[in-house]
Amino acid sequence: MNKHEHTTCPRCQRSFECRVGSINLCQCQTLTLSDDQRQYINSLYQGCLCAACLHVLRSEYNQLNHQKKVNRLLHGH
Repeated sequence: MNKHEHTTCPRCQRSFECRVGSINLCQCQTLTLSDDQRQYINSLYQGCLCAACLHVLRSEYNQLNHQKKVNRLLHGH
C-alpha cells in the first residue's frame, strides 16, 4: 500500500498531500532541483515543502548564487 500523508508546509503553513510512498506522483516532482539547490533548501527547512515553496526557494537560491558571482567579478573575490 502506498503511503500518502497530509502535511503542512513548514514555510507557508499550507496543507498538501505528500506522496512519499509513490514519489513519482508527488507534487514535488513538478520541478527539478540541483544538489546545491537541494542543500540550500535543506539548510533552511526540514521535511517536505509544498511545490510552490520549492519553486520560490529554488529561485531564491539562483538569485543569491548569481549575486555572489556578480560580486566576485566586481570585487575580484
